Amino acid sequence: MTHTIGFIGLGNMGGPMAANLVKAGHRVTGYDLAPDARERAAGNGVAVAASAAEAVAAAGTVVTMLPAGRHVLDTYGELTAAAPSGALFVDCSTIAVGDARVAADLARVAGHRAVDAPVSGGVAGAEAAGLTFMVGADAADFADAEPLLAAMGRRVVHCGGSGAGQAAKICNNMILGVSMIAVSEAFVLGESLGLSHQALFDVASTASGQCWALTANCPVPGPVPASPANRDYAAGFAATLMAKDLGLAADAATASAVPAELGRRAAELYAAFAQDEGAGLDFSAIITTLREGAA
Repeated sequence: MTHTIGFIGLGNMGGPMAANLVKAGHRVTGYDLAPDARERAAGNGVAVAASAAEAVAAAGTVVTMLPAGRHVLDTYGELTAAAPSGALFVDCSTIAVGDARVAADLARVAGHRAVDAPVSGGVAGAEAAGLTFMVGADAADFADAEPLLAAMGRRVVHCGGSGAGQAAKICNNMILGVSMIAVSEAFVLGESLGLSHQALFDVASTASGQCWALTANCPVPGPVPASPANRDYAAGFAATLMAKDLGLAADAATASAVPAELGRRAAELYAAFAQDEGAGLDFSAIITTLREGAA
């Protein structure tokens, strides 16, 4: 079935996602504040509108991929007034759980339906339609959103009601951030003990230390050729985004009175790293600052 989709936010993630919806046969009209993002989207078959309101004016589904909760809430004020009654709003941004619930309420009050569906998989996953979507929605809205999300990803998981998708995203990325720090510290320790990177990888990748941060995004060059460490840490998943997600997790832990000691420490380390030498680098480059600390 062909859907008419308004897509707001055509950047590094949203642009490829919108392009994959076009490839799946849907009619996609998009908008982004950045002229170069609009130009790339047009080259991929997206009809580019002159404004966000114009992009959703005839859309049965509205997809947003925006930097932060304030952008989503500000944009929803415009979009919910412009979209046809009963439109399905699907927000794929990573934002606070509370902001996701407020956005869903804004959509519903305006006569629409709402889904929060943050993603995991980074730019490579967006380009290859290999994302994982974590979805917060009621059962009927999830059923309507699932085929569209499947056109942009390889796995779609219904996590619960509004906000549950965002909850799953920040919990997952807290695991990832802590894991990457642990893997990086292990390599730094191994270096100090005269252990080669390959030897440590060969052991840990097939033993109890095995994890995604090691086997897919190894923070040292060599053992995993596709990891950013082999490209001077060119960002796959940027350190700034990891810092943002860990900050959201730390805020949620505070609101829920959960100690989350390792998660909070990871948030502190990534916040400092992203503001300094890590700006623009992959999150695995945290090993560089950990190595400096050891030195």
